[in-house]
Amino acid sequence: MTNPAERRQAQAAAFDAIGERYDEAFPHKERQLAAGAWLASELTPGARVLDVGCGTGVPTARDLRAAGMAVTGIDISPGMLALARANVPDAEFREADLLDLDDSHGTFDGAAAFFSLLMLPRAEIPTALTRLRDRLRPAAPFALGMVEADLDDVPMPFLGNQVHVSGYPRDALRDVVETSGFDVVSLHAVTDDPTGPGRPPEVQLFLHCRRR
Repeated sequence: MTNPAERRQAQAAAFDAIGERYDEAFPHKERQLAAGAWLASELTPGARVLDVGCGTGVPTARDLRAAGMAVTGIDISPGMLALARANVPDAEFREADLLDLDDSHGTFDGAAAFFSLLMLPRAEIPTALTRLRDRLRPAAPFALGMVEADLDDVPMPFLGNQVHVSGYPRDALRDVVETSGFDVVSLHAVTDDPTGPGRPPEVQLFLHCRRR
């Protein structure tokens, strides 16, 4: 898929259709919860936090808001954003792409991006990370979740829809993140067994990072 606008539209439409089934398909979020808790522990109540690819708002935006953070979630799926606004009514949600972030969005004290960079081709991931870095204050904490896979913009069936996904082996992912202006504080790998027939287990990588 080479046209960025068509790609974004197709990915958004897929997640509009998936809706709440996403959370049902991935019930095991212990490591994501732990990464979100680490992020909250690095901040003070009232800190401005960006949730990139917020999806339904559960659990990340919900838990960060419960910890007293001022949460802004962005996603390209209007359907997911509608669910997020219902699930976390006291957070702010915007239809936006990470690649669209600029000075108009202001500066954030911390950020989370759980499985949202998967949806970009590899050529765009360093740019997306650099845009995010530019929106964070120096030394701001950043929690990142990815699936470990050696893939670049590969079409895959997902909950009855087709999405394009990318991934890296863990050492390559660390290199991309560090080259984009972050220090990796720690990396945690966990094998997740998604629900549903024909869905093989996947290795999820959670990186605790800090803006350089």
